[in-house]
Amino acid sequence: MAVPGRNPKPHIQAVREGTYRPDRNSEGARFAPADPVEPDWSELLPGDGAEDVRTKAADVWARTIPALVHSAGLTDPQRETAIEYCVTVARLWQAERELSRRGLVVETERGNVKSPWVTIAGQYRSHFRSLVGELGLSPASATRITPPDFGGDDDGDVFD
Repeated sequence: MAVPGRNPKPHIQAVREGTYRPDRNSEGARFAPADPVEPDWSELLPGDGAEDVRTKAADVWARTIPALVHSAGLTDPQRETAIEYCVTVARLWQAERELSRRGLVVETERGNVKSPWVTIAGQYRSHFRSLVGELGLSPASATRITPPDFGGDDDGDVFD
């Protein structure tokens, strides 16, 4: 069951901000600062028809993940969330492209119906919004992310 109220700050963020209190904050998981390794997109998204999606996912990785490593301290153990974000953006792009090609309404033997791509796009858009909030990629969620300071002395013991 979900706990009501605001989402707690990550432990490292509370330490950096100087607001960490053992009675209020949980240390949670601590990860060593290792850059996420880009997956083999052809293994993750096999098939001849997935070439465009692989290319788009790789492009999203190249544009987004280095920024998240720098701004939010994304590490290799958290890479599955980053991969999920890249695949979601690529699939949403694919769905929108198909909607542009085929239209919102398709003709079937039962008459005109809503294209299945509308439903697919809606589901990926919903998942996209949750990942954007999780990763701090929207303007509102970015204000809740404090950049890491892996080289400073004030929180160097966090990863020991």
